[in-house]
Amino acid sequence: ETAGIDADTSPEWRTRSLFRDRFIGVVRSDHPLSRGPVSLDHYLAGQHILVSHQGHDHSRMDDTLQALGRQRQIVTLVSGFSAALALARGSDLIALVPERHTSNLREGLHSFRLPVPLPELTISLLWHPRMEADPAHRWLRQCVHELCSDTTDTLPGGHHR
Repeated sequence: ETAGIDADTSPEWRTRSLFRDRFIGVVRSDHPLSRGPVSLDHYLAGQHILVSHQGHDHSRMDDTLQALGRQRQIVTLVSGFSAALALARGSDLIALVPERHTSNLREGLHSFRLPVPLPELTISLLWHPRMEADPAHRWLRQCVHELCSDTTDTLPGGHHR
């Protein structure tokens, strides 16, 4: 499995960093936010999807907004980025996802730079300790790591960090 690693990740899991990523906003292609630069006020006027693997009711974005004395309206919580993108594709909801990690899932959607900066995150490979010594699993982990490290510093569209 691949995921963003943070303080909530169980220490039980084994991890290996794959690449750094940044968050972007995503909406359906004909959403009002797809028509130009997205201001903070326009961003906050929309309804938002919260992605939380742990079931938390806030994210890095919400902590950042709180520090600015602002808040977004979260109307639904999902456990993964693919679910958030599926909801955004068929509604007026706004998704917040890692850019590179979700690049193959965003076709036909409009992506935009967030109106407030968020820290980058590390996308990592995760596996259960019982798979640590499994030869096939080790081979697969190595293949995934090599594929991801070939373009570690390149974002979609060929942009470099």
